[in-house]
Amino acid sequence: MMGPAHSLSGAAAWLGVGAAAAAAGHTMPWPVLVVGALICAGAALAPDLDHKSATISRAFGPVSKALCEIVDKLSYAVYKATKSAGDPRRTGGHRTLTHTWLWAALIGGGCSVAAVTGGRWAVLAILFVHLVLAVEGLLWRAARVSSDVLVWLLGATSAWILAGVLDKPGHGADWLFGAPGQEYLWLGLPIVLGALVHDIGDALTVSGCPILWPIPIGRKRWYPVGPPKALRFRAGSWVEVKVLMPAFMVLGGVGGAAALNYI
Repeated sequence: MMGPAHSLSGAAAWLGVGAAAAAAGHTMPWPVLVVGALICAGAALAPDLDHKSATISRAFGPVSKALCEIVDKLSYAVYKATKSAGDPRRTGGHRTLTHTWLWAALIGGGCSVAAVTGGRWAVLAILFVHLVLAVEGLLWRAARVSSDVLVWLLGATSAWILAGVLDKPGHGADWLFGAPGQEYLWLGLPIVLGALVHDIGDALTVSGCPILWPIPIGRKRWYPVGPPKALRFRAGSWVEVKVLMPAFMVLGGVGGAAALNYI
């Protein structure tokens, strides 16, 4: 899928988690719902860090472009070192390492550890990166015609304001993990969810997605998980733009209303 659809699906997924939490009697504080949805929308772009033409490659200028080059080469090296006899030959690392459940767990877990051990500046850095990506994904038309610096300033300002809101008593800095020193441990959850939602979205396309690596399936370790080929679509096709994106908007709206106990 393309960037906007990935971000919309990520936001909708976190709002759905909020609805489930409310139904179970553990309503999220509204700042957690809002911040989590934005983080998840940004994290849903992050697996394409292995693609030099993806939205994330443009998000942070030369820094993200260089990082995409590194991750592409790393992913390709891991693919060559671990592929089985049934896996096809490749010339790049796109849709390999960063499109797996293991990568999602490692990135989300790493961000949780950083948030707990790194203090406020680590939290602000995590928020800044994912809010910039959320702007690039959800407001992609406006982001493309505006200056990168303006997008970065919006991300930095929003990160500072939202961190201040979360820090207020009862607003969710300690949501789910209430022990002293565990504030913001939950930040890794929307990051994991966003990455997995990205992988599931890519699995619906014609190429599939090796979500389950390194678990072997048949003769393949990088098995491209997906539905029957008749049900798959091409990235950017009318199915994605005319069907899935509106569906994500509706589902997100319903999930958000349920999460806030309006329905």
